Amino acid sequence: MTSTPDEAPADEQEWWADPSLPWQHQPTRADLACLAAMGVLGLYSLAMIPLRPLLLTQAPFVLAGLGYGAGLAYVGALMATSGVLGWALILIPATAMAVAIASVYWWAGNLWGRTIVDQWAAKKSERTQRRWDKAWDLTHRFAIGAIVLAFIPLPLPMSVMLVAVGAARVRYRTFLGVALLSAGAVKAAWLALGYQLGEPAVQVVEAYAWVLWLMSLAILLGMVGAYVWRKRTRPDAADAVE
Repeated sequence: MTSTPDEAPADEQEWWADPSLPWQHQPTRADLACLAAMGVLGLYSLAMIPLRPLLLTQAPFVLAGLGYGAGLAYVGALMATSGVLGWALILIPATAMAVAIASVYWWAGNLWGRTIVDQWAAKKSERTQRRWDKAWDLTHRFAIGAIVLAFIPLPLPMSVMLVAVGAARVRYRTFLGVALLSAGAVKAAWLALGYQLGEPAVQVVEAYAWVLWLMSLAILLGMVGAYVWRKRTRPDAADAVE
Protein backbone atom coordinates (compact mmCIF):
# COMPACT_ATOMS: atom_id res chain seq x y z
CA MET A 1 0.00 0.00 0.00
CA THR A 2 1.48 3.31 -1.05
CA SER A 3 1.21 6.37 1.16
CA THR A 4 -0.34 9.57 -0.08
CA PRO A 5 1.78 12.73 -0.37
CA ASP A 6 0.02 14.19 2.68
CA GLU A 7 1.08 11.29 4.89
CA ALA A 8 4.42 11.65 6.68
CA PRO A 9 6.66 8.61 7.24
CA ALA A 10 5.97 6.90 10.56
CA ASP A 11 9.49 7.48 11.85
CA GLU A 12 9.65 11.18 10.86
CA GLN A 13 9.53 13.54 13.82
CA GLU A 14 8.17 17.03 13.95
CA TRP A 15 10.83 19.76 14.03
CA TRP A 16 9.81 20.77 17.53
CA ALA A 17 10.50 17.26 18.87
CA ASP A 18 14.26 17.82 18.46
CA PRO A 19 15.85 16.85 21.83
CA SER A 20 18.14 19.88 21.63
CA LEU A 21 15.11 22.15 22.12
CA PRO A 22 13.98 22.89 25.68
CA TRP A 23 10.32 21.90 25.38
CA GLN A 24 8.67 18.48 25.35
CA HIS A 25 5.58 19.50 23.41
CA GLN A 26 4.49 21.49 20.40
CA PRO A 27 5.73 24.99 21.25
CA THR A 28 3.38 27.80 22.05
CA ARG A 29 3.96 31.44 21.20
CA ALA A 30 5.41 31.89 24.69
CA ASP A 31 7.91 29.07 24.08
CA LEU A 32 9.06 30.59 20.80
CA ALA A 33 9.24 34.11 22.23
CA CYS A 34 11.27 32.96 25.23
CA LEU A 35 13.65 30.97 23.04
CA ALA A 36 14.14 34.05 20.85
CA ALA A 37 14.81 36.16 23.96
CA MET A 38 17.41 33.62 25.13
CA GLY A 39 19.06 33.81 21.73
CA VAL A 40 19.20 37.60 21.91
CA LEU A 41 20.81 37.36 25.35
CA GLY A 42 23.43 34.99 23.97
CA LEU A 43 24.30 37.35 21.11
CA TYR A 44 24.34 40.30 23.51
CA SER A 45 26.78 38.51 25.82
CA LEU A 46 29.11 37.71 22.92
CA ALA A 47 28.97 41.25 21.58
CA MET A 48 29.80 42.72 24.98
CA ILE A 49 33.06 40.77 25.28
CA PRO A 50 34.94 43.16 22.96
CA LEU A 51 32.65 46.14 23.61
CA ARG A 52 33.04 46.36 27.39
CA PRO A 53 36.61 47.70 27.45
CA LEU A 54 35.79 50.09 24.60
CA LEU A 55 32.69 51.46 26.34
CA LEU A 56 34.48 51.66 29.69
CA THR A 57 36.97 54.18 28.35
CA GLN A 58 35.00 55.85 25.56
CA ALA A 59 31.39 55.76 26.78
CA PRO A 60 31.32 54.87 30.50
CA PHE A 61 27.81 56.28 30.97
CA VAL A 62 26.51 53.85 28.36
CA LEU A 63 28.24 50.90 30.07
CA ALA A 64 26.90 52.05 33.43
CA GLY A 65 23.40 52.30 31.98
CA LEU A 66 23.71 48.68 30.86
CA GLY A 67 24.31 47.73 34.49
CA TYR A 68 28.00 46.77 34.49
CA GLY A 69 29.67 47.28 37.87
CA ALA A 70 32.93 48.70 36.51
CA GLY A 71 31.01 51.25 34.47
CA LEU A 72 28.88 52.24 37.47
CA ALA A 73 31.92 52.65 39.72
CA TYR A 74 33.70 54.70 37.05
CA VAL A 75 30.69 56.98 36.57
CA GLY A 76 30.39 57.41 40.34
CA ALA A 77 34.03 58.46 40.49
CA LEU A 78 33.57 60.85 37.56
CA MET A 79 30.61 62.41 39.35
CA ALA A 80 32.73 62.91 42.46
CA THR A 81 35.53 64.60 40.55
CA SER A 82 33.28 66.75 38.37
CA GLY A 83 30.71 67.67 41.01
CA VAL A 84 27.87 66.83 38.62
CA LEU A 85 25.29 64.47 40.07
CA GLY A 86 22.74 62.47 38.12
CA TRP A 87 22.44 59.19 39.93
CA ALA A 88 18.87 58.48 38.95
CA LEU A 89 19.66 58.87 35.25
CA ILE A 90 22.15 55.99 35.54
CA LEU A 91 20.60 53.93 38.32
CA ILE A 92 17.17 53.53 36.69
CA PRO A 93 18.32 52.07 33.32
CA ALA A 94 21.03 49.97 35.02
CA THR A 95 18.46 48.40 37.35
CA ALA A 96 15.92 47.94 34.56
CA MET A 97 18.50 46.22 32.35
CA ALA A 98 19.54 43.80 35.09
CA VAL A 99 15.94 42.92 35.93
CA ALA A 100 15.02 42.49 32.26
CA ILE A 101 17.84 39.97 31.75
CA ALA A 102 16.94 38.13 34.95
CA SER A 103 13.29 38.01 33.88
CA VAL A 104 14.16 36.09 30.72
CA TYR A 105 15.82 33.36 32.81
CA TRP A 106 12.86 33.31 35.22
CA TRP A 107 10.56 32.94 32.19
CA ALA A 108 12.60 30.04 30.82
CA GLY A 109 12.41 28.22 34.15
CA ASN A 110 8.69 28.87 34.44
CA LEU A 111 8.11 27.43 30.95
CA TRP A 112 10.58 24.56 30.76
CA GLY A 113 11.71 23.74 34.28
CA ARG A 114 14.95 21.80 34.65
CA THR A 115 15.19 20.86 30.96
CA ILE A 116 17.05 23.97 29.85
CA VAL A 117 19.65 23.63 32.65
CA ASP A 118 20.20 19.95 31.85
CA GLN A 119 20.94 20.94 28.25
CA TRP A 120 23.48 23.51 29.42
CA ALA A 121 25.03 21.04 31.86
CA ALA A 122 25.48 18.36 29.20
CA LYS A 123 28.39 20.37 27.79
CA LYS A 124 29.99 21.03 31.17
CA SER A 125 32.35 19.07 33.41
CA GLU A 126 31.06 16.77 36.15
CA ARG A 127 32.29 19.25 38.75
CA THR A 128 30.25 22.04 37.18
CA GLN A 129 27.21 19.77 36.97
CA ARG A 130 27.45 18.95 40.69
CA ARG A 131 27.81 22.65 41.48
CA TRP A 132 24.74 23.47 39.43
CA ASP A 133 22.78 20.65 41.09
CA LYS A 134 23.53 22.14 44.51
CA ALA A 135 22.58 25.62 43.34
CA TRP A 136 19.32 24.26 41.92
CA ASP A 137 18.40 22.43 45.13
CA LEU A 138 19.24 25.41 47.38
CA THR A 139 17.31 27.78 45.14
CA HIS A 140 14.20 25.63 45.41
CA ARG A 141 14.51 25.74 49.20
CA PHE A 142 15.31 29.45 49.50
CA ALA A 143 13.88 31.02 46.35
CA ILE A 144 13.62 34.61 47.63
CA GLY A 145 17.16 34.57 48.97
CA ALA A 146 18.38 33.17 45.65
CA ILE A 147 16.85 36.13 43.80
CA VAL A 148 18.79 38.51 46.03
CA LEU A 149 22.07 36.59 45.63
CA ALA A 150 21.68 36.45 41.85
CA PHE A 151 22.32 40.20 41.61
CA ILE A 152 25.35 40.27 43.92
CA PRO A 153 28.71 39.85 42.13
CA LEU A 154 29.57 36.46 43.62
CA PRO A 155 30.97 33.31 41.95
CA LEU A 156 27.50 31.77 41.67
CA PRO A 157 25.68 30.31 38.62
CA MET A 158 23.28 33.24 38.34
CA SER A 159 21.43 31.97 35.26
CA VAL A 160 20.88 28.53 36.81
CA MET A 161 19.55 30.08 40.00
CA LEU A 162 17.14 32.35 38.15
CA VAL A 163 15.86 29.47 36.03
CA ALA A 164 15.35 27.49 39.24
CA VAL A 165 13.34 30.36 40.72
CA GLY A 166 11.03 30.27 37.71
CA ALA A 167 10.77 26.48 37.89
CA ALA A 168 9.86 26.78 41.58
CA ARG A 169 6.72 28.65 40.47
CA VAL A 170 7.58 31.87 42.25
CA ARG A 171 5.02 34.36 40.98
CA TYR A 172 6.43 36.97 38.64
CA ARG A 173 5.00 39.78 40.75
CA THR A 174 7.00 38.51 43.74
CA PHE A 175 10.07 37.92 41.60
CA LEU A 176 9.86 41.40 40.08
CA GLY A 177 9.55 43.16 43.43
CA VAL A 178 12.54 41.37 44.99
CA ALA A 179 14.58 41.72 41.79
CA LEU A 180 14.00 45.48 41.54
CA LEU A 181 15.00 46.06 45.16
CA SER A 182 18.04 43.78 44.95
CA ALA A 183 19.32 45.03 41.60
CA GLY A 184 18.72 48.66 42.58
CA ALA A 185 20.64 48.25 45.83
CA VAL A 186 23.61 46.56 44.16
CA LYS A 187 23.82 49.10 41.33
CA ALA A 188 23.56 51.97 43.82
CA ALA A 189 26.38 50.39 45.83
CA TRP A 190 28.65 50.37 42.77
CA LEU A 191 27.90 54.05 42.14
CA ALA A 192 28.47 54.91 45.79
CA LEU A 193 31.78 53.01 45.85
CA GLY A 194 33.12 54.96 42.90
CA TYR A 195 31.83 58.24 44.34
CA GLN A 196 33.52 57.63 47.70
CA LEU A 197 36.84 56.69 46.13
CA GLY A 198 36.82 59.60 43.67
CA GLU A 199 39.99 60.24 41.66
CA PRO A 200 41.78 57.02 42.74
CA ALA A 201 38.82 55.03 41.38
CA VAL A 202 39.17 56.79 38.02
CA GLN A 203 42.82 55.75 37.80
CA VAL A 204 42.09 52.18 38.89
CA VAL A 205 39.23 51.73 36.40
CA GLU A 206 41.28 53.17 33.55
CA ALA A 207 44.05 50.68 34.32
CA TYR A 208 41.45 47.91 34.61
CA ALA A 209 40.20 48.80 31.12
CA TRP A 210 43.54 47.75 29.66
CA VAL A 211 43.42 44.47 31.55
CA LEU A 212 39.87 43.97 30.31
CA TRP A 213 41.06 44.49 26.74
CA LEU A 214 43.61 41.70 27.15
CA MET A 215 41.08 39.41 28.84
CA SER A 216 38.51 40.03 26.11
CA LEU A 217 41.07 39.33 23.40
CA ALA A 218 42.11 36.11 25.14
CA ILE A 219 38.48 34.98 25.45
CA LEU A 220 37.75 35.68 21.80
CA LEU A 221 40.91 33.90 20.64
CA GLY A 222 40.06 30.98 22.91
CA MET A 223 36.54 30.72 21.48
CA VAL A 224 37.84 30.82 17.91
CA GLY A 225 40.55 28.29 18.73
CA ALA A 226 38.07 25.92 20.37
CA TYR A 227 35.75 26.18 17.37
CA VAL A 228 38.56 25.44 14.91
CA TRP A 229 39.78 22.54 17.05
CA ARG A 230 36.32 20.95 17.16
CA LYS A 231 36.02 21.32 13.38
CA ARG A 232 39.38 19.65 12.79
CA THR A 233 38.92 16.81 15.28
CA ARG A 234 35.29 16.01 14.41
CA PRO A 235 35.16 13.12 11.95
CA ASP A 236 33.59 13.80 8.57
CA ALA A 237 30.17 12.35 7.99
CA ALA A 238 31.54 10.32 5.12
CA ASP A 239 34.24 8.77 7.32
CA ALA A 240 31.74 7.99 10.05
CA VAL A 241 29.63 5.81 7.75
CA GLU A 242 30.96 2.31 7.45
